[in-house]
Amino acid sequence: MTPSMVVDLIRQMLLMAFWLAAPLLAIGFASAICISLAQIATSMQDNAFSAIPRLVTFLIAFLLLMPWLIQKSMSYTLTLWGDLSRYAR
Repeated sequence: MTPSMVVDLIRQMLLMAFWLAAPLLAIGFASAICISLAQIATSMQDNAFSAIPRLVTFLIAFLLLMPWLIQKSMSYTLTLWGDLSRYAR
């Protein structure tokens, strides 16, 4: 395996990790902004008020995105394993 193949393999892996994490991070970021704005508007600084809705939002998003996440990771894995002989050289 040449160094350029290793770099390409690592690049593909990091890109796939980014695409799997990006939707959940974006949803978490948006919910955190909304909850922070609600806390500012109500002058409520309770930690439970900020943590619990964020966790619930993240859990719902994770459950809704689960089929897509599984499909993307399976596609990547099958592509990687299907081309395994290329990396053995």
